[in-house]
Amino acid sequence: MAKKQVDRTHIYGAIYDLVRLVPKGRVTSYGAVAAAVGLKSGARMVGYAMNLSTSVKPHVPAHRVVNRNGLLSGKHHFDPPEKMQQLLEKEGVVIVDDVVVNFKQLFWDPLKELEL
Repeated sequence: MAKKQVDRTHIYGAIYDLVRLVPKGRVTSYGAVAAAVGLKSGARMVGYAMNLSTSVKPHVPAHRVVNRNGLLSGKHHFDPPEKMQQLLEKEGVVIVDDVVVNFKQLFWDPLKELEL
């Protein structure tokens, strides 16, 4: 039996809409976004969507999406790579060695925050 194709246009749109809700000064994770839009084990797909979001309108704050440990794992997709950290720091997020300080306190869990 063939695998069911995922409608990337629809799912990427849902991912972008959700990421736009992450408040300034807060961060979420690829896995948390995936869970909130109904993607089991879809963290990688969220990463792909963030990588493609630079030309999406309205703007998608992809810099607010980090890995499950608070690591700026997607920074290499920014130009220059330091831009992800700079954008977070502009919002008051402290970063040390590419990791969000106080990650647990700054973590925005869409399933809890939006009561999904």
